[in-house]
Amino acid sequence: MANLYLLETLRETAGTNRLQIATLIGSLSRTFELLTVDIEHDESRVGVRDESDPAYPVLARSLRARRDNIGATIAMLENLRAPKASALDTTEREVA
Repeated sequence: MANLYLLETLRETAGTNRLQIATLIGSLSRTFELLTVDIEHDESRVGVRDESDPAYPVLARSLRARRDNIGATIAMLENLRAPKASALDTTEREVA
């Protein structure tokens, strides 16, 4: 009986974790899109789109770095989401 309880707890936890990760990915994706719009706006305001140009806006450079970091975080979370199911399957086999 204890094994059944443990298995159900693991399933609930895994489901909650998947939901939290999906919600976080959605939120970060919206932030990524907003940063992209802000970068494009700043580039068009200054009239420089080439990052190697010395006149490239500092704000756009900073926003671009933030956007790239958020993109890397999104990719990591998407990779994290897939192995969760296989880890649960392994645990189910161990409990049973």
